[in-house]
Amino acid sequence: MPTLPRRHGSLAALATITLLVAPTAASAKDTVTTLPGFKAPGTPSSLNKVKVLKQGSAKARNVLVLEPGTSAGAANFQPVAAALLKRLKGWQVWSIERRENGLEDQSALDRVKRGQDTPQQLFDYYLGWIGNANATGEHFEPKSTEQTSFARGWGMNVAMQDLRRVIRSAGKGKRKVVLGGHSLGGSMAVAYATWDFKGRAGAKDLDGLVLIDGGSSSRKAPTVKAAKASLAELAEGSPFIDLTGLGLPWSAGVFNAIGSTLALKAPDERSILADWPLLPAELKAPFPVTNRAAYGYAIDTQTGPKNLALVQQHVGRLASSGDPRDWVDGELGGIRFAAAAFSGPVGMDGSSWYHPRRLSLDSSVVNGGVRTAAQKTLGVRTTRGRDVKVPIYAFETSLGKGRVLKGAQALARRSKVRRRDVTLVDRSRTYAHIDPLSADPRKNAFLKTVAPFLQRIGR
Repeated sequence: MPTLPRRHGSLAALATITLLVAPTAASAKDTVTTLPGFKAPGTPSSLNKVKVLKQGSAKARNVLVLEPGTSAGAANFQPVAAALLKRLKGWQVWSIERRENGLEDQSALDRVKRGQDTPQQLFDYYLGWIGNANATGEHFEPKSTEQTSFARGWGMNVAMQDLRRVIRSAGKGKRKVVLGGHSLGGSMAVAYATWDFKGRAGAKDLDGLVLIDGGSSSRKAPTVKAAKASLAELAEGSPFIDLTGLGLPWSAGVFNAIGSTLALKAPDERSILADWPLLPAELKAPFPVTNRAAYGYAIDTQTGPKNLALVQQHVGRLASSGDPRDWVDGELGGIRFAAAAFSGPVGMDGSSWYHPRRLSLDSSVVNGGVRTAAQKTLGVRTTRGRDVKVPIYAFETSLGKGRVLKGAQALARRSKVRRRDVTLVDRSRTYAHIDPLSADPRKNAFLKTVAPFLQRIGR
């Protein structure tokens, strides 16, 4: 990964960056636990760990374990989990903070969350020095490709071994465990359920699956030739997904965290980001706006750029007047709901700054638990698609385009799951990809349908 020069040209590719989080304090019952992870070859021992954000009573007899999606973290689920626990008795929610989050520099974010630094100081630490030849003082230093080459091996096998440690911990004391995930996390949930752990399907550890606009079907799996070509390309490049196209994989997560903090800590002030010369025009409102409005403008389905469909939500509209112009909440939620879906306690935010390319590559051959030749090439052991004999819940938004529900139905048929144990919720005409996590709990169709599903499983 190249070092970012002091003077840098336009960051037009930043239009693909997630501008979503806003830090929120964890409740008194929320705790973060670190578990020993899989000893991945070449990985420093300090990174062979997986964190879990736990919400709800530790005495609960049922645990919902949630995997976040691409470039997302455990805090993605914090608000929706809190709302869910108000509807359910006897449940705890464990949200996974994958090992790649251990590469992040949360220091300045933590200082702002504790009230020790200003929003301007936060901006200056992570972004203010970019393109500023006169910038002085300490600032964020991204991890280089050379420092993180071991992460080229952080694929599905590493993630499944980490996840198994979480699942086993959650199941202690004969507790029931339901595994869920959003987006790529849904694919990972299917991967775990169909994974062959030395002749035993991962589903044997589970009492149900919850697939939130994600999963896996058995269509268009890559060929062996394509898988080998992808591995060869990965061996020569960065271990991490580059959402901005700048050769700076960390920039999407950093920009994400800055936007969230500004939306929460200084919502009524004129947007610092909107005044930043390097902010792409696609994310700028046509007039001065508050930090809250800048955030809403970038992520709402009506005003956000089309290439941000992965993070768009129904959160309202710009106010009709004001200087700076503010935001009017509406539709399915509002700015605080939207921000909270990517917020987190001290030590984490709702994004993943360094998302492993290998993990996304491997997800392409999960194939709904049906064996393919490319699985062996990539070391993906999702071959137990007939052994997922647990209740299945699936929720689809406009991004799914029919794939999520069809994949869930196919998995249920393959494993002969009874129809009464399959819950399919189609909101493809009214919900965007993040809405199930961020919609106002009073309106959230995901909450209203997943709670009864879990209640039937719980004890």
